Amino acid sequence: MSKLENKILQALEEIRPFLIKDGGDISLESIIDSTVNIKLHGACVNCKVNQMTLKLGVETTIKKYAPEIKEVKSVLPLSK
Repeated sequence: MSKLENKILQALEEIRPFLIKDGGDISLESIIDSTVNIKLHGACVNCKVNQMTLKLGVETTIKKYAPEIKEVKSVLPLSK
């Protein structure tokens, strides 16, 4: 695991309890250049404020741990 990936995972661990409390979760999908791709799970997938959570919560926290990250994007889960 790279140092950058470790920092991002630490940031996700800080955010995770808040998402779990609301019936959701988050996972790291990939890091491409300075963009982090995450996947929201559970209640977070269809939440009306998930884009606000992504930008104000997730992206801000990731940038606190890894300032070299420029953007955080959500990868949609595959539909069944």
